[in-house]
Amino acid sequence: MTREQSTSGDTELGRFLRARRARITPAEAGLTVSPGLRRTPGLRREELATLTGISIGYYTRMERGRETRPSQAVVDSLARALHLEEDEHEHLRSLAVLAARTVPQPPSPPSRTIRPGVKLLLESLRPNAAHVVSRTNGLLAANPGGLRLLAGIEEWPVRQRNLARYVFLHPTARDLFHDWATQARGCVARLRALAGTDPDAPDLARLAGELLLKSPEFARLWERYDIRGNSYGRKTFHHPEVGDLTLGYQSLELEGTPGHRLITYYDEPGTADHDALVLLDMLGSQPTPHAPTSSEDETTSSSS
Repeated sequence: MTREQSTSGDTELGRFLRARRARITPAEAGLTVSPGLRRTPGLRREELATLTGISIGYYTRMERGRETRPSQAVVDSLARALHLEEDEHEHLRSLAVLAARTVPQPPSPPSRTIRPGVKLLLESLRPNAAHVVSRTNGLLAANPGGLRLLAGIEEWPVRQRNLARYVFLHPTARDLFHDWATQARGCVARLRALAGTDPDAPDLARLAGELLLKSPEFARLWERYDIRGNSYGRKTFHHPEVGDLTLGYQSLELEGTPGHRLITYYDEPGTADHDALVLLDMLGSQPTPHAPTSSEDETTSSSS
């Protein structure tokens, strides 16, 4: 959020409330409505105000950015009325705290530094595929299989490599991920969550601005304001070199870092999918031409 947005009354809190209000129908909220055409998608402001027990004027001021100090009770009531999950509820609490700040906080400096111990950890996970990403999904480090799993990303300059950029802009991504739509939603959700708590982050602004310009799918998902992403589960790939494989995955926050995460893909030894991981590790270990770099790449992608 910039100073201009703040003075115009547009806040992350207001945008989040509008987006979530539009996704709850009166029936889902337990309201009975008269038949006929409704021009408002989801709940009207007055309906949400009634559900939460606050005045329509107070809620309107909060959504428009003119009421910036909602109480904890109001935030909790809004979360219940909007059917927010726990992580979404926590995000709403964070937005309320952010809205109450009278002096903008300086943007958090992004960092691409990987500790030597984390690099050793990546190596120790082989032949399982693993990589480390920044808070904006920038690919900071990977073991051989972790890089090769993202087919074609090694063709990009190092500082251009970003999971969100890959998902939405790389021509291989849509064929690689069996459930591309879920992968895309998860990438946007993590960026949206960061936008709520650190709206002035320069690394986020650059990446989101690029994707909003280049990808209509990203722009549509950005407006939905989802902030929930999956940190574990199973994922199926249609890989051009090793064929189809379904892997377990786990995302872990690396404490003591500026939002870095370790993402590992694995399967039981002796399975066909584990054999595919071994092959990916071997392929990734082979010498490859050095990825192109340029002063422009360093400038436009240095923090994403």
